[in-house]
Amino acid sequence: MVRVAVMAIGSRGDVAPFTGLGVRLREAGHEVTIASHAVFEPLIRRHALGFHLLPMDAQEQLQTRFADRGLTRMTIAVNQMIAENARPLAEAMLEAARAADVLLVTPPSWFAAVIAEGLGIPSIGVYLQPLTPTREFPPAALTARSLGGWANYRVAHLLLTVAQRPFRSVVEGLRAELGLPAASPSAWLSSLEARQWPILYGYSPLVVPVPPDWPAWYRPVGYFHPAPEPDFAPAPELERFLAAGPPPVYIGFGSMPVRDRDALSALLVTAARTAGVRAIVSAGWAGLTADAEDVLAVGEVPHEWLFPRMAAVVHHAGAGTSAAALRAGVPQVPVPVMVDQPFWAKRLDRLGVTPGPIPMRKLRAQRLAEALKAATTDPRYRERAQALAAALAKEDGAGAVLREVARVTSGAA
Repeated sequence: MVRVAVMAIGSRGDVAPFTGLGVRLREAGHEVTIASHAVFEPLIRRHALGFHLLPMDAQEQLQTRFADRGLTRMTIAVNQMIAENARPLAEAMLEAARAADVLLVTPPSWFAAVIAEGLGIPSIGVYLQPLTPTREFPPAALTARSLGGWANYRVAHLLLTVAQRPFRSVVEGLRAELGLPAASPSAWLSSLEARQWPILYGYSPLVVPVPPDWPAWYRPVGYFHPAPEPDFAPAPELERFLAAGPPPVYIGFGSMPVRDRDALSALLVTAARTAGVRAIVSAGWAGLTADAEDVLAVGEVPHEWLFPRMAAVVHHAGAGTSAAALRAGVPQVPVPVMVDQPFWAKRLDRLGVTPGPIPMRKLRAQRLAEALKAATTDPRYRERAQALAAALAKEDGAGAVLREVARVTSGAA
């Protein structure tokens, strides 16, 4: 039995995939703790996984601090939010790590790898977005447009270094406390590469092929899927709505902040009616609403249950939601907001499962209606989505992590 601690900072999409990974590790006989924010404690404990509290209310801060900002500033603002909480986050991670035999590290909690090094225990990167520099594509968190091979690589490397600067004083304090020599962000990144620190990317190589300039210890292994909800039963009104007509479309933006909840809710209803489709609107963290006979607003409903019942899925193109829609084999209309979402939206477009992304800043009722009409009437999108779903079903991202945990802890237990 190996004690595994997963460090998961961020929104629901940054945390939920690790419940499925945690269950898989637990079923293999390991003790699993997910260190995350208080809002996710019920989600984690429902799956009989250990929970360790990390400070910072991601839900409150995303909705109140960033909903009224220009969308192009959100990526910087989110990084600042993490940096402001870096010291208490690091202290909580250190406490969780002291009871672990191996750490699974997710961005932006890179400094957890420093903690593992200081404690003398192994760690593994388990990333949901491609961050390793490559000539093949630009940094996923920065842009979806290629900058050219050389610039793609250099900018990604620079971004990794710059992204650590807000945490530098905290990391320096950790290194001193743990008896590690001082190291600049660039020197530390070089040391990780020199010792072949493994990063397992939780997405499919069918979606983002392995770049030829990546070393073997950086590799996509398949998606990490959220664990199925053990006691889920759909609300009666949801069951009645699904049975009352043809499959509806799903519209939801997860944890994303929204400037004007009422205006966006009205836009979604108008778009669905203009397209001639029924719709299910997910309230999400923004609290979207709908008051119409052919549109139903719902709270949290597991994607793995709902998406296969949909005619199409409109979403913010987060890595996890994109994966769930791909797994369900349904057409998609990505509406990216920030960070890596434009990157995933472009990937979905290349895969042929969408009539095209619509950036949130350009979302209009007529444009969304046209995309919904195309997604639900052109059979090519569903055919391609179903073919991809069949291929993705053969992958086992969690199994790859299980094998890597066994490899790096072969002498621990």
